[in-house]
This record gives sequence, C-alpha cells and structure tokens, in this order.
Amino acid sequence: MQDIDVVAPNLKRRLSGVTATVVRLIPVQSRMIGIVTTGPGLPLELPHIPLTRAASLPRDRWRVWHARRNTEMALGLILRRVLRRRYRLLFTSAAQRAHTGFTRWLIRQQDALIATSPQAASYLERPATVILHGVDLSVFHPSPDREALRAQLGFAPGDIVIGCFGRIRAQKGVDLLVEAALRLFPSRPRAKLIFTGRVTADNQKFTDDLLARIKAAGLSDRIRFLGEVPWEQVVQNYQAIDLFAAPARWEGFGLTPLEAMACGVPSVGARVGAFETLIRDGETGSLVPRDDADALTEALAHWLDNDAARLAAGQAARAHVQANHAIEGEARAIVEVYRKLLA
Repeated sequence: MQDIDVVAPNLKRRLSGVTATVVRLIPVQSRMIGIVTTGPGLPLELPHIPLTRAASLPRDRWRVWHARRNTEMALGLILRRVLRRRYRLLFTSAAQRAHTGFTRWLIRQQDALIATSPQAASYLERPATVILHGVDLSVFHPSPDREALRAQLGFAPGDIVIGCFGRIRAQKGVDLLVEAALRLFPSRPRAKLIFTGRVTADNQKFTDDLLARIKAAGLSDRIRFLGEVPWEQVVQNYQAIDLFAAPARWEGFGLTPLEAMACGVPSVGARVGAFETLIRDGETGSLVPRDDADALTEALAHWLDNDAARLAAGQAARAHVQANHAIEGEARAIVEVYRKLLA
C-alpha cells in the first residue's frame, strides 16, 4: 500500500448513497493520491485500514480525514483533538435542508467543505467547493447485446419498461409513480414498471398498500417490486430498461438518473436535489414539479408514446453524461481539495 495521504471513513454497515459514493470514488482516486477507507461494510478490493490504525497513524505529517456523515465528522474531531492525530478535516454535504445546531457546530470545526450541488452549498453557512457527482462510464454504459439481456431478465420483445431504483418509501415518490402507472397502463399494454430497493420495517405498510392497489387494478404482472438485488443486477436493470423515473419528493443529490442516462436511458425526474442540473428537460428526459402526479403522468405518457423520441433522448443522455459527468472529473476535483489541504 502506498503512503496514506487521505482517510475516507465509512461508518455505516448497510449500503447507502454515501457508502456507494465511497465505493465508486476510491478506486479512481487511488490512482491519483494515497487514499484508504476505514470502517465496516465495504468491498474487500478497496484499499482499507482498520479504525484502530486510522487512530494511530504517526504524527509525522498532515493527512486528510474526509467525512460524509455527522458521525464521521465527530470521529475526526476526536482523532485530532483528543488523540492528537494530524488530520485536516474535510466534510462533503449533499443535504438540501437547514442543518441542526449540532451539525452546524461540527461543520464550523472543519478545515474545508465540499457540497455536491449549489443548493447544498447554500445551507452550509460557510464557503464550500461545489463538486457534482459523476458516474463510472466503464460500469454504466449501454449493453452490447441489449435484446439478449432483456430476455435474460424476463422482458418480452416490444415491452417498454420503466425503472425506479432505490429504497421503497414515500420520500422517493414511489406512490406517485404507481399512481401514474395505474392511470397509464390500461391503455398502453406494452408498458411495464419495475422497482428495486429495500423495504424497511417502517415502510412495509406503505408498500403493502401500493401492492394492494396494483392487485386491485389487475396489474401485478406489469408493476413489480423486485426487492434488494445484487449490484451487478442493478447495473443490468439500468441497461435493460427504456425509461427511468425519479419522482422523489426531496433528494440530497440523486445519482440514479445519471446512472440511467449513462446507460443510454432517458430520465424523468422531479425538480429536487440536483436533478435540474443533471437532466436537460425535453432533450435527455423530462423535469416535473415535485409531488405532482398529474405532471408525472403526462411526462411518462410522452416518452411511452413516442419510440423515436425516447431513443433519441437516450442517445443524447449518454452523450451528455460522457461530456459532463464522468467520475474522473469528480475524483480529480476532490483530489485537488485534498492537495490544497495538505500543502
């Protein structure tokens, strides 16, 4: 392992958006700077040190502690102030809401801040470097044999498949998308909808109620909840669908439309998170007002009913991501922040 310049902690065992960010960035950044992760629940192939080693690195020089959660900011402070480790403290924020008093205090203790969107930066009350997320184009790309992949996943020729991937809960607007499908699908026999993502105990009734509505409409074979699926299958689902929907009521950043567009799939997103920055309305997909089932239904109908427009938008989406949102650009921008802190 090369010299350690940066430690990127991940203090959450279950997969989350923050964990996914660490997993996809570290391999790219490790080619640019000496960076390691620490904490549970990370793939074995990532450069990793135990928390005990992160807490006992020699005091011979400064290193960066790059936190993305409150717990990680707090631990960084303990390492520096109590254990006297020489860490420069960096925090990345995706939240687009007012922070609690404790979070604001933690933020004031940081040496530098990154925000994942201009909207997130506006809530920090301190200067921040805005660095948009990118996607790994070597992972997210159109399938070389899309028809074979679709057959493997159980889609019939001629199906128009809408996808929505992420945890099943009201925040993600899952109920809005189900409502739109219930309105549209009776007159569009080619249309299907798949959801992937975990259902937590507190969202089980929410999900059961949606399933009951779908069953009552006779659409259980066309609107399906696949549950939490392996990462490889998530990528395959992106490559196989025809249209992606992200009707979230609020979102920190929201990477899923970008991943879909990298696979050549147009996206319909609500005007939340960074979706307005990522989706070019009418060119790579559609933007709709948040919490608006009527507007969502209208946008989905447009793309379901126009095969040529949908195909053209998918090609434009892939080109847009290639030109503006490759992960290498995100990684380089973050490493530049590291180097300034270490200078």
